[in-house]
Amino acid sequence: MKEKREVLVLFSGGIDSTACIYYYKQLGFHVQGLFIDYGQISSKHEIKAIRKLSKYFKINTRIIKINTNPIVNNGEILGRNNFLLSVALISFPYAKGLISLGIHSGTNYPDCSTEFIKINQDIFDLYSNGNITIDCPFLEMSKREIFEFCKIKGISLNDTYSCELGSDVQPCGECLTCKDLMTLYEI
Repeated sequence: MKEKREVLVLFSGGIDSTACIYYYKQLGFHVQGLFIDYGQISSKHEIKAIRKLSKYFKINTRIIKINTNPIVNNGEILGRNNFLLSVALISFPYAKGLISLGIHSGTNYPDCSTEFIKINQDIFDLYSNGNITIDCPFLEMSKREIFEFCKIKGISLNDTYSCELGSDVQPCGECLTCKDLMTLYEI
């Protein structure tokens, strides 16, 4: 009997994590989502997006709320991806499998790099004896390439949400993420 492959996707409701869900479903993985509400301004809209997208992709998404009052400096939250991975490891429901993070190239964030993943994988190996692997399928791709991947695969991005400022209308044109979206959508 073939063993079921398990993946827990850190799911924000944005383009990158939505592309990850599609990617793993196409590979035949059993996909679960994990949304972490850590006090980000945009959580209300992100939760709305993940609920719609979870229903569309027919996956279960767990929502965890942890009050952190994050300090945002020019769109960056120090330690964010490390924190998200740690919460995902604590919450991982399987003896072995993957934890996926939708990070990509083309950013100046140190936690969107191969070195960051390697350091965290070493910690995961320590805790899980090598049974839980961090997988970032789009790590070598740019945001534009992920966007094109979604278009080519027919992944609707209408229900995704990515505004860092929690705006009711996106792209807001103010935050770094929405400025990227404006470029992608050629607005």
